[in-house]
Amino acid sequence: MRPSLPLAQAGSELAMTLPPAADIAEAIGAGPPTRQALGPKVMVRVDISEQSMTVLVHGKVAHVWKVSTAGRGYRTPTGFWTPYRMHVMWRSRKYDNAPMPHSIFFHEGYAIHATPYVKRLGKPASHGCVRLHPDNAKALFALVRQYGPAAVRVSIEN
Repeated sequence: MRPSLPLAQAGSELAMTLPPAADIAEAIGAGPPTRQALGPKVMVRVDISEQSMTVLVHGKVAHVWKVSTAGRGYRTPTGFWTPYRMHVMWRSRKYDNAPMPHSIFFHEGYAIHATPYVKRLGKPASHGCVRLHPDNAKALFALVRQYGPAAVRVSIEN
């Protein structure tokens, strides 16, 4: 630690400077911080206006897929989340027990999941969830399972 500044007179405030965080990390044996260590290992970015999903693993693009988000009269929430629940098969209690294979729930009841309506991918068509081709949903599910939901961030923007 760098020495504190001398007191100019009685009643003055004591000033102290600390070394940069990188110096502290190296001093305790943690090594220099890296960008990879600070961010999520898997980033799932959904662009509603483009109806696409980009999956980054360790900051590098691994997949770009077409999706379907909310159709007219529905909404897909925007923001950033960490997945909190996953199911190989889930059925929607709200929408007539509709199947939601390879579901990754990220916010309230919203999930990323497979759809049999692959011809609708690339166009808004869901009740708010993010729909993927079954093969892509399975691959994303495996990736999230591999790294663990805590290491994944879901970003949805207009």
